Amino acid sequence: MREFKRKSRVLLVDDNSDHLRGIKELVTLEGCYDVVGTTTSANVAINLIKKYRPDIVLMDINMPEKDGLQAIQEIERLGLDTRVIALSGYDDADLIFRAMKLGAKGYVLKTMASAQLIYAIDEVAAGKVYLPSALTSRFFEYFQRSFKEEAVVSDEENLLTYLTSREEEVLELLTQGNNYKGIAGKLFISETTVKTHVNNIFQKLQVNDRTQAVLYALNNGFGNRKRSKVAV
Repeated sequence: MREFKRKSRVLLVDDNSDHLRGIKELVTLEGCYDVVGTTTSANVAINLIKKYRPDIVLMDINMPEKDGLQAIQEIERLGLDTRVIALSGYDDADLIFRAMKLGAKGYVLKTMASAQLIYAIDEVAAGKVYLPSALTSRFFEYFQRSFKEEAVVSDEENLLTYLTSREEEVLELLTQGNNYKGIAGKLFISETTVKTHVNNIFQKLQVNDRTQAVLYALNNGFGNRKRSKVAV
């Protein structure tokens, strides 16, 4: 008797309904995947994952009510065998690092060709980790830099030394009174990415809100530290 291999179950999450339909058609045409659900909501996605236990989840990072990074973290906490591929329109190294650190097994750009997207799903479904070649070197450079920064920082040092260069840029704009939308516009990144950076800043500075973060920065020589870096 011939044995039939079960199709891998895939859940698609994207806040753009048109893009979501396109991805569904693309994945369905492959024939080796069973699209068990689609949604434009990260919260709905979590419930669908609990119900269908998909093998692969293609998770949009830039979501309105709850961003994809938070969703990836929640999926990891479920303790299932679900493997998440982060989907984004941004190739920001910090965003890639954060997604992979939280548990994503792949990172793909919305601008990728159809064949590349399917290849990414194939790789992750096979138990591998996928990053486009264009992003791989950037990711590892960021990883190595972050590792070196963590290695030289001690508990007695200024917590500002934990910040990446991008987080310093965000913090500087916060101290200038910019809101998330304003920061996003000046740094040419999404508001979701800004929120991710701000949350990282809160964690590293051990504060709970932007006011505390700004006060900590000003009270610990953030402006002087920035100027000294420029002077070097």
